[in-house]
Amino acid sequence: MSSIAREAGALLIDFFHQHIKIEYKGDADLVTAADRASETLIRERIRELWPTHDILGEEQGLSDQGSEYRWYVDPLDGTTNFAHGYPVFCVSMALERRHVGDNSASERGTRIAAAIYDPTRDELFTAEEGKGAWLNDKAIHVSKIATLKESLLATGFPSHKRHKNPNIYFYHQITLHTHGVRRAGSAALDLCSVASGRYDGFWEFNLNPWDTAAGVLIVEEAGGKVTRFDGSPFEIDSRETLASNGLLHEILKQEFKEIFAGRGLEVLPDPREYKK
Repeated sequence: MSSIAREAGALLIDFFHQHIKIEYKGDADLVTAADRASETLIRERIRELWPTHDILGEEQGLSDQGSEYRWYVDPLDGTTNFAHGYPVFCVSMALERRHVGDNSASERGTRIAAAIYDPTRDELFTAEEGKGAWLNDKAIHVSKIATLKESLLATGFPSHKRHKNPNIYFYHQITLHTHGVRRAGSAALDLCSVASGRYDGFWEFNLNPWDTAAGVLIVEEAGGKVTRFDGSPFEIDSRETLASNGLLHEILKQEFKEIFAGRGLEVLPDPREYKK
């Protein structure tokens, strides 16, 4: 898995230093030739080694062969950054072992391995179920920050329909109560930053399975915690992701509860008053 992630990352760097053609999936969802080439490469390598495995990728959808193993592939997480020449992007891959009972509707899976490769920094984050998390073969662990006011957090915003997303309120409130909130544009790398102690927490709305599958396992294996916003168990299709070092989790969960209820919201300053 690590070898495939590095190979795909090298391909992305080659594209990154060229003038690439940008296309649009939706109003503002970018697709590049690099996305497609990276996913094609990853799929080919997986099929060569594990021809019966299922693969769910961002660009090409689900290849379902009924296997107990499923790969979640984001061939280029941070496409908008990539397309603008901003060097924050990665390859994200996770392997899940699925457990199918008598009723297929109850099918569930356990992520057992993950690799996220940042080719601009040559940083390879990996994790294996029950065996810890690693950055370039060195063990990593979440931070020990236990108070919100001393924490540094991260979040992300959707690339389209931002006006229908309430995250600006969460960004505003959490910014006021912490050392700050970063918005780098790659959920997979944000989760890696929680795992390695660079961030103390991360949240985002409406992420897809290929966005989170690898990063969540890396956070958990580094000693962190990942749930939905209300603290209920994270599922691969939750579309709510709240990750932390564990020490801040209850505090963040309570902050989210208050914000969702509209309590204690600070009023945004009037720019006209500020100018005066």
